[in-house]
Amino acid sequence: MDPVNITLPLDAVQTAMLAGVRIVAFMTVAPPFSQKSIPGTVRWVIALGLALAVSPRLSSAGTDTTGAFVGSLLLQAVIGVLFGFLVMMAFSAIQSAGTLIDLFGGFQMATAFDPMSMSSGAQFQRLYQWTALVLLFVTDGYQIVLGGLVRTFDALPLGAALNPDLFLHSLTTGVGQMFVGALQIAGPLLVVLFLADVGLGLLTRVAPALNAFAMGFPLKILISLSLGAFAFLALPNVVRTLTGKSVSAMLGAGS
Repeated sequence: MDPVNITLPLDAVQTAMLAGVRIVAFMTVAPPFSQKSIPGTVRWVIALGLALAVSPRLSSAGTDTTGAFVGSLLLQAVIGVLFGFLVMMAFSAIQSAGTLIDLFGGFQMATAFDPMSMSSGAQFQRLYQWTALVLLFVTDGYQIVLGGLVRTFDALPLGAALNPDLFLHSLTTGVGQMFVGALQIAGPLLVVLFLADVGLGLLTRVAPALNAFAMGFPLKILISLSLGAFAFLALPNVVRTLTGKSVSAMLGAGS
């Protein structure tokens, strides 16, 4: 029986490998694919499928020497990590909002280590973070993120280098949007907690015999639990908005 010989075009193989490296590097950093609960095999399979799907329409990025090809692989890995960082920073607004509520509501003392995200956080931070991840899957936001990643191959082809000025502009804009988004989510509750502290301070001035500290902790916890649940009503729209902003940040850094 004669052996079956299969000849693959070298340029097509190199292009698919370069695209796959960018996608894998992106999924390693960007939510929701960066979560430890998602096995690495799943990331590799998704990256391979996307690379095979997009490589036919990509311009050839093959090189003649091994050193140049390895350098191109490293460049695509760096670009994928940077794009994933922009997406992660956009969705960090929800986690930052939870951190602010924990800080002003008195939950920061109950900080615990989360082995899934490999980070430490209190109750509202972890609750908001996991809610955002669930909404990404429920609202098909992860598909929009992947669609934005595929579009980066048009904004920044495989053979092109990342413009540092554009990336720094997207980075600084993303940092500002992260803080603004966190304040928009947690701002109303923070104002109520601040007014509660002011009210307790005035009450202490009127009746010094009252222990404001003993009254303050349970009161602020009650307010945080009561009003913090209302923020869930806005989280679907927040996740939808942050998904669009993350895609715009990636395309802005590549174009």
